[in-house]
Amino acid sequence: MPALPLGMPVPDDGALPADVGARVRAAAAAGAPRTFSLYVHVPFCTVRCGYCDFNTYTAVDLGPGAARGDYAETAIAELAFAERALEASGVPARPLHTVFFGGGTPTLLPASHLVRILAAARERFGIVPGAEVTTEANPDTITPEYAATLAAGGFTRLSVGMQSAVPHVLATLDRTHRPASVPAAVAAARAAGLEVSLDLIYGTPGESLEDWRATLETAVALAPDHVSAYSLIVEEGTKFGARVARGEVDDVDPDDQADKYVLADRMLATAGYRWYEVSNWARDPEGTGVHRARHNVAYWEDQDWWGVGPGAHSHLAGVRFWNAKHPAAYAQRLATGVTPAVGREIPDAPARRLERVMLAARTSTGLGLAEVEEGFAAAGDDGARLRDLVAALIADGLVDGRAALSGRIVPTLEGRLRNDRIVRDLAGF
Repeated sequence: MPALPLGMPVPDDGALPADVGARVRAAAAAGAPRTFSLYVHVPFCTVRCGYCDFNTYTAVDLGPGAARGDYAETAIAELAFAERALEASGVPARPLHTVFFGGGTPTLLPASHLVRILAAARERFGIVPGAEVTTEANPDTITPEYAATLAAGGFTRLSVGMQSAVPHVLATLDRTHRPASVPAAVAAARAAGLEVSLDLIYGTPGESLEDWRATLETAVALAPDHVSAYSLIVEEGTKFGARVARGEVDDVDPDDQADKYVLADRMLATAGYRWYEVSNWARDPEGTGVHRARHNVAYWEDQDWWGVGPGAHSHLAGVRFWNAKHPAAYAQRLATGVTPAVGREIPDAPARRLERVMLAARTSTGLGLAEVEEGFAAAGDDGARLRDLVAALIADGLVDGRAALSGRIVPTLEGRLRNDRIVRDLAGF
């Protein structure tokens, strides 16, 4: 995994720039309050999957405060640090809008440890009524007892790493669970009253279109509330990337992945799921968005969040900062009373506009045409070039013409497949 960027230094006390609190208060006064979420990174895995480039570790003991058994207390220590840093920086207190435990495999920790971290977050910040509280889970870590403990402790949602229903595809991906573990995990979650999301991966070398169809049929039969489907990306520095470079396995085929995406969209739509972001579908027969992943939506809408854990990133009113990557270094900083953050940045206006286009143009809500017009105007464009670009995107079938007439840039199915073209054209200011 590449090193985190250096960015700007962060004061030992974690103090934020003076205007962050003012921006949060101004947004609230303008009637558009910024929501505040929590991400908790749990970096442990039993096996590191060959395609994974996340900040994960298979060792059980990574040093004082970084061992699996110690990790909950270290994460709780960062929550206490966050509360102090926000208060000292003049950032108004806000209850948590969503909470998400990711990894790694959070469910390698005892359920009671995850519940302790959540309880500490509730004590420090509060949690809004009806908040979405999710943990990712490897299917073979979930038992009825584990799910029941999560639900009793305030979790509302389980995101299950299914990936595939086909054994040879799971083997290529280095996934260790058996296909039968997935329905068992879903049943345990349902019995505990948890919502269920299934994470799928398509385009693995050796996966046929019929293999992918079988995975989708299995997923739909389990009736999850939400499905995420991601194309396999071969990342440099991963085991899978090295195998591709040596010619041991084929590289991914973009045309094959496009065919599988179209199949997924068709089968999920037939089963009552609506796409709301390029890689995400929610059971939503009434169009209310009730089962959308609200934590991810907060990211896409540029809201605020604090990231707990080694390598975790945070964002507060335009300021981004990130923690020490290795669990031992992360734990040591907290143990000595200094911020776990090792760098931060404040993206300039063009960078923020580019990010806004990249995120919003992937969603069914789309991007406001007025926002794009502002960016082009800032670059000295009189609007003619933008009109031509939008007209070309509509003519090429990438943008919904009816939505454009109402002032929104929303990708069509073809536009989702060629989203880079939309971003390139609309961020070209």
